[in-house]
This record gives sequence, C-alpha cells and structure tokens, in this order.
Amino acid sequence: MKSLPKNGRFDAAVEEAAGSDIRKRHKGALALALGLALGAQPTAHLHAEAGPAIALAKQGYFFVGGHYFETKDGRFMSDQMYVKYQIPLHHTHSYPLVLFSGGGQSGLNYEGTPDGREGWADYFLRQGYAVYVLDQPARARSPYHPDAVGPTLRTPTLWVERQFTAPERFNRWPQAKLHTQWPGAGVEGDPIFDQLMGQQFPTLASFPKQQELNRDAGSALLDRIGPAILLTHSQSSAFGWLIADARPQLVKGIVAIEPNGPPAHELVNQGAPDWFEDGPLTRPYGLTTPQLAYDPPLAPGEQLTFVRKDHAGTPDLALCWEQAEPARKLVNLEKIPVLLVQSEASYHAPYDYCTVRYLRQAGVENTTYIKLADLGIHGNGHMMMLEKNNLEIAAVLANWLRQTFPTN
Repeated sequence: MKSLPKNGRFDAAVEEAAGSDIRKRHKGALALALGLALGAQPTAHLHAEAGPAIALAKQGYFFVGGHYFETKDGRFMSDQMYVKYQIPLHHTHSYPLVLFSGGGQSGLNYEGTPDGREGWADYFLRQGYAVYVLDQPARARSPYHPDAVGPTLRTPTLWVERQFTAPERFNRWPQAKLHTQWPGAGVEGDPIFDQLMGQQFPTLASFPKQQELNRDAGSALLDRIGPAILLTHSQSSAFGWLIADARPQLVKGIVAIEPNGPPAHELVNQGAPDWFEDGPLTRPYGLTTPQLAYDPPLAPGEQLTFVRKDHAGTPDLALCWEQAEPARKLVNLEKIPVLLVQSEASYHAPYDYCTVRYLRQAGVENTTYIKLADLGIHGNGHMMMLEKNNLEIAAVLANWLRQTFPTN
C-alpha cells in the first residue's frame, strides 16, 4: 500500500503530495481553528438526531460481478461489488437511484454524515425512491485482493484537509477562500474530521483498472435490477459514463456531482498567481480512459484529437480541452439526460464548465448545468453530501429528478 506520490492522481486531481513544510506553515492556524471548533462544537454533536423513521418494504444486500482466480493457496473471488438496497413502503418513482461514491470513499458517504446528520440515501428514500448504495470493487465491503487487482494508494490527512474539509486555509485555487460549509474545523483532531478520516479507504493505484472494474460490476448490477438513474460523485463519474455506454437502454439518467475531470488532460492547482497548469493526458476518450463509443467510430489504433481553448472568460477558470472539429458524438449517451452539479468553493469550480462543454459538443445536449451559487447556495466544497447544508442540495437534485422523470 503506497502513499499518494508526488504529482500522483487521486479523485481527478493531480497534486503534489502534502509536504511537511506546509504542515509546519499552517500548524499555528490549524491549532487555533481546532481550539475554536472544539469549544463551539462538543463531541455530542456527533450524535445528531435523525429524522422520523422510514417505512421500508424491503432491504438487504448482495454482490454483483466478480470472477474466480487461482493462487497457490486456492481459488478466490475478486472484482465483485457490494450493493445495499432499500425500497420504501411508499415507492412512488419508476426508476431507482444507484449511488456511486468517489475516490477513497464508500457508500457511507450517502448513509449519513461524519457529525451524525441524515444522509442522501435516507433523503431519497423519504422522496419515494428505491436506493442502491455501492462500495466500489476492491474497496470497503467489496473485498480487495492485491494479487488480482494490484496495489493501492492512500490519502494523508493533509491532502483531505486541503482538498475537502479546509481548502480555504490553503488557497490552491481561486474559489477555495469561499468555503464555509464543512461542519467543524476540518483539521486533524477535530472529532468530525476524525470521523471522516475513519472512513477513508485505500484506492486502487490504477485508475484505468478502477474504471474497468466498476464498468463491469455496474453493468452487472443494472442487468439484475433493470433501468435506473445513476448518481455519481467525482472519480465515479467516469464509471457512470462507461456504464451508460455499455448499457444505454438501462441508464435512464445521470446525476454527476462534480464529475471526474476536466476532459482529456489533468489540471494541477498550484496557487496564485498562475493558479492552473495542464497535466498529462489521462482521459484519451475525453471523459474516460477505457474506450467509449463515438460516431463516426474510431478506427483501430486511432485516437481522438483534442485542442486547447485559448480563453476561459475569467481568470478564476481554467482553460478547456475539447475535441477538434468536426467533433465525434457519444452515440450511446446522446439520449440520456444528465445533470451536472458544481459547488461554489470546490477545486472543481474552475473546470466543471469544461465537462459541460465537452458533453454538449459530443452530442449529449440534454445536459443541465447547475452551479449551486446561482441558486443562492454558497460555501460548499467538493464533499457537499456531507456538509452542513447537504439536504438543501439533495432537494435541488430531487427537483431536477421530478422535472425529468414522471412519478408512478
């Protein structure tokens, strides 16, 4: 198991690994913030009351996908995906929601929050949706076999603070200073942060391998349960595009929460004054590493051609990479409605618009782009499903779902 390497990638970010010099530089400020937070938020806050009981018609779990492999000490199963399902008694929606978590995360992201509040899974159950919550293959409740799938990466506390819980203290991208919604100090030693770190999992070092495993297991899940709406977050959006490409008749919609990106090339957040630097080409099919179906189709060995736009409109936005015209179309995704949601202060704020532009250029014209700040929802970071106003954001998603898909 390895730590995040220098300029390594994790959850759609190519960043330098957290260094001890940064830790020393911020030690005083972090200690002050922690003291204030602990004074204002007692540990009892971790046991916030849940809402009224939810009446269920059925619940349980199962595994999908996977295969047996041979070792010197016997046969084992790998690549299977754990799925927890809950079906409300008052089931009013035709399509269930399938909830994928992002890099280093698990289904726990939707089952509650680190400070004990209600999560998105319960919210959507109350709205009448059947809910399927997943653990990615080789993570959390989905067994990991290193001899079958390779090594893992793990994320240190300082990386989590910088990217997720306290980006305002590091100022690595222009919008970071707007972050206010994490429920606590967002630093090591704060009880809420410690709960979050307790649920961080090692992630496969090979992101292409992750995409293949989740495409196959996710396709097997839809083969079992039938048509569904995928809700993806960050890293897992790559899985959503791949599953939709493999099962276009079974994916009825995609809710992409700050999806893995930007298209084609990675983006390095490096702080002021230049803010952004292009990284390597890690998504040769625009949105993914494994192949997606395009029209006209790519010939064997042929690659997509990308061009870099020469302006972004404002200095707080990164420059986008798009297909060279005439652009090929994502033929299996064209008819699937997509909602892309972006928060105000996340590291995605500079570039999620690039993903929207790419989808529309590639023929996925039924793409709705919601910037939460435009709705008066301010201060959120990348982990919006865990932040103080998580249910307010869930209501935004529910509103789009109601408008897009009729109820029974």
